Amino acid sequence: MTTEAIPQQQIRAMYDADTIRVYQAFSDQIVDSALAHGTFVSPPFKMERMTWIKPSFLWMMYRAGWGAKDEGQRRILAIDITHEGFKWALAHSCPSHVAPGMSEQEWRTLKEASPVRIQWDPERDLHHNPLTHRAIQIGLSKEAVRLYVNQWVRRISEVTPLAHEVHALVEQGRLDEATNKLPVERPWSG
Repeated sequence: MTTEAIPQQQIRAMYDADTIRVYQAFSDQIVDSALAHGTFVSPPFKMERMTWIKPSFLWMMYRAGWGAKDEGQRRILAIDITHEGFKWALAHSCPSHVAPGMSEQEWRTLKEASPVRIQWDPERDLHHNPLTHRAIQIGLSKEAVRLYVNQWVRRISEVTPLAHEVHALVEQGRLDEATNKLPVERPWSG
């Protein structure tokens, strides 16, 4: 599928019949704890903070600089969550900014009542250049974080080695090989 054929806002993710994969980048302490427990544990994970999940591997690589941006994002996790949880997050969300046709006050009221924020940012290519279509970012707070940690998470695996491998191939100009290593992300409609 060419990038021109992709709708501007379409959720694309790696998924199976039971789960959809999202990515997050964290410090060593949070990753070690999550891998040991099979979910996020507080501490070191902060339940009171908004936590952003991203179904796009390349957007996560852009955000975390392939795991080299800073100590707090040096390790990247793939988190497989239930479709039901992902749908719940979307159903209980509001845009992270005032949407067209919405007043500032309407947005503020919706924002206060919604435990989830949705943001659409330009998808990225292997060189982190913005593409014309967008990737969804989902910010979980309050009740949504508790559900994520306690009910939605099914599997957590570390993909930092994959990130480093793909990045090395990109740096060497071996883009076809890098592309072949990427997770296969398909349109998701729930």
